[in-house]
Amino acid sequence: MYAVIKTGGKQYRVAEGDLLRIEKILGDVGADVSFDQVLMVGAGDTAKVGRPLVGGASVGGKIVRQDKAKRVLHFRKEKEGWTRARGHRQPFTEVKVTSIKG
Repeated sequence: MYAVIKTGGKQYRVAEGDLLRIEKILGDVGADVSFDQVLMVGAGDTAKVGRPLVGGASVGGKIVRQDKAKRVLHFRKEKEGWTRARGHRQPFTEVKVTSIKG
């Protein structure tokens, strides 16, 4: 069984047991989370497609890790002779999908 969920402005196709890296959500490591914005639920050849959401469907998971991604550098150099380097580390949450109901 699989589902398509929406979280953090993005859509993800998930199945039970998947490890998913999403935009940061609130919660401690080991806490249970539930995703209620389910766009599609499928099993084998059949699929339920929501308009826009599937009614009564939810995906459950457990928070495995709260961390920051690798540093991304933004480097700028102008012909006048000055440079500027800025960095950014995007926070993320890693979730293990435990159940799909729909």
